[in-house]
Amino acid sequence: MGEGAVYGRVRGVEVPRHYGDPAAEYEAARQGLAMRDRSHRPRLLVRGRAPITALQGVLTGRMPGAPVVFREGLVRAGIEYSAVLTPKGRMIADVRVMWGPDPEEESLFLDVPAPAIEPLLAHLKRYVPPRLATIEDVTADSGLLTVLGPEAADTLAEILLGSASHASEVEGLAEGEFIEVQKDQDDGLGTSGLRIARTCDVDVPAWDLFVSASRFGEVWDSLIKAGAAPIGAGVWDTLRVEAGRPAYGADMDESTLFPETGLVDRAVDHTKGCYTGQELIVRIRDRGHVNRSLRGLLLAEGPVPKSGTELFREDRVVGGITSVVESPRPRGSGGGGPIGLGYVHRDVSNGEQVTVGSAAGPPAGVRELVPGWFSA
Repeated sequence: MGEGAVYGRVRGVEVPRHYGDPAAEYEAARQGLAMRDRSHRPRLLVRGRAPITALQGVLTGRMPGAPVVFREGLVRAGIEYSAVLTPKGRMIADVRVMWGPDPEEESLFLDVPAPAIEPLLAHLKRYVPPRLATIEDVTADSGLLTVLGPEAADTLAEILLGSASHASEVEGLAEGEFIEVQKDQDDGLGTSGLRIARTCDVDVPAWDLFVSASRFGEVWDSLIKAGAAPIGAGVWDTLRVEAGRPAYGADMDESTLFPETGLVDRAVDHTKGCYTGQELIVRIRDRGHVNRSLRGLLLAEGPVPKSGTELFREDRVVGGITSVVESPRPRGSGGGGPIGLGYVHRDVSNGEQVTVGSAAGPPAGVRELVPGWFSA
């Protein structure tokens, strides 16, 4: 799978940075069919006497419901995006939470960013009573493959659902929904064969496939035969920044107050009972504000600044860069170029310019992270 690839490492796992031609990978994701192996993301299974009760006060978001049959051989269910916070509202992890592998058994399946897994496991060990639930790392038993591009829905329907005529069922999934192809035998994911989930973490149509380890190679090979181009972490990051989506370990970590990320509306259920970190979330929502927030940055042509570079307004530091990529897409009338994400002080309005690295540094335009933010 990795011929011609250039690798980096995530938690000791080799992850392709690219497969030899990043420009062609980007074009495939934008105009055709591409895929990325994201199996390096850890996956946890929470089961026991009362796993939902055990995690209710740990997660900020809603708890997922059990899948329901909507067509013979297929079930549908939701994926809840959530955060795990310290009592002071700082991030431990952001996670996607869904029902476990058996529709008849109450269990939870968690998809976790790799940099967050160790602090998350330590937190769960502290706050989840073993009498209610146990935490099992099932990363080795399953894989995660994301299929991207305008041809993705038709291809997934044909390969996984038997006919391109089912493309509307794939295309119709909203972020936070999955359909699951049921199998009779246990192949490493309990009774589930394969899950197809919509993701909006990148700025192209994309679907995550959660698939048992025993079937991963088969699915990969089928997509290669269908013309899918493998992409690496570099192009993925470009598409992610274009979508304005922060990544744990790059744009947020244990030092980040969760409301600074702009993810509260997406990840917090304000109607649920108590959860760890709730006091700060409610206080900021109702009576306060954060001093900084995550924004998009339109960077000047020239040397690309590094993550961590400070942002200035005149001689005052007003923020810092967290992610930087080179976007091939046109930006307004000025063409493509470097764009980024970063935290900017609340006194700086969207549409203003700051400077990078010093008061005399190159300019950067500050933008609100809305769809298409970098093309304005």
